[in-house]
Amino acid sequence: MDDREAPAAQGKRVGQRHLNSNAMPIPTDVKLSSRPKSSRDLAPLLAHPDQVMFLDIETTGLSRHYDYITAIGYEMGGRYDVWLAGDDITSFRSALESARSLVTFNGTLFDLPFIEDAFGNLNWPSHHVDLRYACRRAGLVGGQKRIEEQLQIKCREGMEGVDGAMAVLLWHRYLRGDDHALEQLVSYNCADVRAMTHILDHVVSELVPQDLLAYKKSLYSFKYLADGHEYRLPRRRRHIPVHLRPAATFESLFSGTFVANATIVGLDLTGSEKRLTGMCFMRGNQAETEAVATDDEIVDKIVSAQPDLVSIDSPLCLPTGRTTVFDDDPQRHFGIMRISERILKRRGINVYPCLLPSMQRLTARGIEIATRLRERGIRVIECYPGAAQDIMGIPRKGAGVEWLKLGMSEFGIHGAFETEHVTHDELDAITCSIVGAFHLAGMTEGLSGPEEEPMIVPRLNGESTQVVGLSGEIMSGKTSTARILEDEGFAYTRISEVIDDVIRERGEMPSREARQRIGLELHRSPGQRWLCRKAIERIPGEVPSRIVVDGLRWPEDIDYLRERFGGGFKHVHVKAPLDARLNRARSVGRMTELQWAAEHPVESGVSALEGVADDVLMNDGSLVSLRQRIRKFMQLEP
Repeated sequence: MDDREAPAAQGKRVGQRHLNSNAMPIPTDVKLSSRPKSSRDLAPLLAHPDQVMFLDIETTGLSRHYDYITAIGYEMGGRYDVWLAGDDITSFRSALESARSLVTFNGTLFDLPFIEDAFGNLNWPSHHVDLRYACRRAGLVGGQKRIEEQLQIKCREGMEGVDGAMAVLLWHRYLRGDDHALEQLVSYNCADVRAMTHILDHVVSELVPQDLLAYKKSLYSFKYLADGHEYRLPRRRRHIPVHLRPAATFESLFSGTFVANATIVGLDLTGSEKRLTGMCFMRGNQAETEAVATDDEIVDKIVSAQPDLVSIDSPLCLPTGRTTVFDDDPQRHFGIMRISERILKRRGINVYPCLLPSMQRLTARGIEIATRLRERGIRVIECYPGAAQDIMGIPRKGAGVEWLKLGMSEFGIHGAFETEHVTHDELDAITCSIVGAFHLAGMTEGLSGPEEEPMIVPRLNGESTQVVGLSGEIMSGKTSTARILEDEGFAYTRISEVIDDVIRERGEMPSREARQRIGLELHRSPGQRWLCRKAIERIPGEVPSRIVVDGLRWPEDIDYLRERFGGGFKHVHVKAPLDARLNRARSVGRMTELQWAAEHPVESGVSALEGVADDVLMNDGSLVSLRQRIRKFMQLEP
């Protein structure tokens, strides 16, 4: 969506390995050293010219978290070689260990961190010259290609028009059987490496002191590396390693699950009703798209579709502390960026802050539409489609409409969009729907900070959060169930504890009367979503992989947890016969409380939650039998 994603920086950009990364095990007998920082000292390059390695990498995109290395090109002693994703790393590792100096362009921020993330610590040379910084000292600024133009370096014959974005497409073409695309990719990488030798020539001539001129001329071997030397590209494989082919498909991920027949609406929202919004209705793996204008039209169409989930590519909350989207907010000092956006920045993804002036109306519109849908009982998530495109193994939207169409079809999403003209926004809306499918399957993570709603990002690897929410009448045994799960490693939290926190903040002591009075007040405003979020935030540290939430009393509690954790959430209603509940109440002196609950409008409605529970756990025996039943019920290891 044009409104939301920040344009990528020119030149090389920070990234990290993709889900299909090819990191090799690190042998235990290899001496490891941390990657070297860029040095201002050029003398070692002249002292051992045949052991200087020029290095440049190609990747699938921007992010070290979501993308991966496709090629590592390197030259030493006048010989160029390349490692390709799927190759054994031994040859590159051996070459790196024999090098005494390393030369890169922006390797400090890009190439070296990317390589280290993919392969762990390597035996790096101790000396590193990053030409990006050395060029500045020599009076040259800009990216590598701009400096090549300034110095009139000619190393790209036949590579005109190929840049970093095209290199990504060349890799994807190769994965789909185009061997010539791989040859072009390697040639492009080789041109980058060759150009670095010319740039270093210039930098050395500018920065090496005059009193070393004779020394410089006698060992100025960079000239022979750059001029008149015949570069022979290494012969590469003609097969595509199986593990590099896009493997995730709709059928492989969701066949036989609830998602296979779910209805998910995706919205690629724009900041104004004057611009059309891309909209997708995905039923199973069949997608229908259209472009819509007004908020009323969007809401009406979604309500009519009765979806299981709505996935919107738009900010759906404000940064912690902010009260409005606009610059006249008295709490403006809290800033314009949310924690989720900061997390993406750290992962190497450029996104606009949600309250940047150009983003304010989009954020306000997204929040308004989400609120209207939730008031109608429809669950809504904020999504990040780019991560889903990475998982599907297709280039981001900048590659063009045809690549997005091909990627959707290969993933197993079908519809008229495959052959008919559709807008870019409609294709992005399909991706939003796919993010919703991942979420319903419990294959996502939520990026957020305190007081913020999560941005949902798909993932195939790693453990998704498993959340059990417990409802049940008083003395049914839900708290006992929760404590048993806590013993099994679940982090415990309870919504009523949030109410107790508020009671104490007001200078009162928690009591049945206070909980009833203030609990109903908080239910009305700020509402159950706020209470549930606060209950999750009470868990110290980062959100753990397993959580049990005790004391669900309202349908809104279930809606929030199911919306936030998707398929990772399970609502369990704990049930016990009335005589068992009476006996338990008598044994602990809580008969009055049991009688009160039967008359209280909130507590008396808890029994109705059984009808919307994923599972019902009958607790009609002893605590020992309950523990055994829970272990079997939750499929916990003995």
